[in-house]
Amino acid sequence: MTDLEIAQNYSAALDSVGLINAGKPTSMSDEDWADTLARNKEHLNIMIAKDYWTNEDLSSLKKAVAA
Repeated sequence: MTDLEIAQNYSAALDSVGLINAGKPTSMSDEDWADTLARNKEHLNIMIAKDYWTNEDLSSLKKAVAA
């Protein structure tokens, strides 16, 4: 992985963190929100398990998965 690819993956993971932390939009059904949460938490679990991280802080990713 290049530094740019790592940065892009980290940014995408932070997008998932932001979505989770923002909470359920009022226009979204509970069922859709549960599905969205599950997909984003799985994405974060996959990203956390990657072995190419260097100095990126993964604590917010781990916290969002645990939420």
